[in-house]
Amino acid sequence: MSTSEMFAAGGIVMWPLLLFSVLVLILAIERAVFWSRIRRRQRSLIKRALVLYEERPGDAIALLKKSLNFPIARVFLEALEVKNASPNQFRLALEGATHGEIPLLKRFSSVFQTVIAIAPLLGLLGTILGLIRSFAAVRIGEMGADASQVTGGISEALVSTAAGMVVAIFALAAFNIFRSCYRRQLSLLQEYSSQLEILYERHNSYHYSKESAYASVQR
Repeated sequence: MSTSEMFAAGGIVMWPLLLFSVLVLILAIERAVFWSRIRRRQRSLIKRALVLYEERPGDAIALLKKSLNFPIARVFLEALEVKNASPNQFRLALEGATHGEIPLLKRFSSVFQTVIAIAPLLGLLGTILGLIRSFAAVRIGEMGADASQVTGGISEALVSTAAGMVVAIFALAAFNIFRSCYRRQLSLLQEYSSQLEILYERHNSYHYSKESAYASVQR
């Protein structure tokens, strides 16, 4: 059975399943490109920014401004742009910026979850419609039945069920892969945010000690 014949045998539910499969494929490609770009370049960029911030904070901020297409860079920059923040306020700014990035990191997750839930139900609907078609071809009290209609209904039931399961399995696999990428990204955010907090507190205490020493000299 060719693909076109299988599609025709699946009945009317094959059209929404086709739409879901195309949608999942497009979104999976977009998310794969997004996460591959982040994994390839973000870690080295943030390590470089942390080294620069320890010695030349201005250069680190300039580097982060050039790298706003990376989530961690946006988080760091948003926190560093808070003027005269105490270490505790800086930590709160980092946490707030991190929460602001979560919708972007979890983008399209609801779409994948919807497809995972609906695709098997569409397959089940196709199964029911196919069985109804098969039973309608069997006339109780009459001799024989239309074999083509009976087998066609069974074929519709089986093909639609299989198609719904395939679409749901693919969507579930993509969702789990991207969810693991999201979790790793959160772990990296926590790791590097802690390092930036340490450096910020060190700079803050250094400037505070300099100001205190200058004030004591003036007295």
